[in-house]
Amino acid sequence: MWSEILLGAVIVLGTVAITLACYFGTRYIAGGEPEGHTKELAGSVIFRVSALHGLILALVFAQEMIDYQQIKSDNAIEANAIADIYFDADRYNTPLRANIQDALYAYVRLLVGEEWQSLGDKAVLSPKAWGQWDAAYNVILNLTPQTERQKLLRDHMLDRIHAMSGTRVKREAHAAEGVNLLFWLAAMVGVVFIALAYYPYPPRLHNLVLISIFGAFTGIIVFFIYAFSNPFNEPGALHPTAFQQLLLELKEARTGG
Repeated sequence: MWSEILLGAVIVLGTVAITLACYFGTRYIAGGEPEGHTKELAGSVIFRVSALHGLILALVFAQEMIDYQQIKSDNAIEANAIADIYFDADRYNTPLRANIQDALYAYVRLLVGEEWQSLGDKAVLSPKAWGQWDAAYNVILNLTPQTERQKLLRDHMLDRIHAMSGTRVKREAHAAEGVNLLFWLAAMVGVVFIALAYYPYPPRLHNLVLISIFGAFTGIIVFFIYAFSNPFNEPGALHPTAFQQLLLELKEARTGG
């Protein structure tokens, strides 16, 4: 908790420091007060560069939030698929249902207990969880339907277990992607260019406050983008709530609660 707050403060204050340093550095190099028409030109440059800079930040932030929400949606889809298979195994009424259910239960435990952390630390899925998925898949494949009901249930379980593998692959892809290095470069270059264009304005208190506000707000947005760029790690970690709730439901079902 405190480490994330400290990181956010460092990013925000660092962006403010970069903005003020560029502003004062440019004034020192330029020397003296520029003429009035220079301020007009600077205002025009600031407006145009700020618009493009803001657009870049907005697009990247929006993309990260879309990905974040997509993972939440995929988690719910996968949790629902696991529940469908687990209880369809009961409906199928085969002695092998325990093999399917035990594998799925172990899979959810591994996902919550190990795989989520593995995605955050190394951006890889747990081989053990894949092993449990494969165990359940093989049992379902080997089922031999004797009635139309069993055929429909087997087809549904196969469809659901394929959906599980699809969401797993997408989850690993999200963990490995992150934000492109070029974005961070564009974000910092935008801050520097805008700060440079402020140099015609004298270093009065209210001007410095406004320049600092620009730097601070940019730093906050950059921190939010960084936070959501890895949804399996802090500070913007997405917790496996859907799977944790499913695990509780499966425990109750297995104990007859």
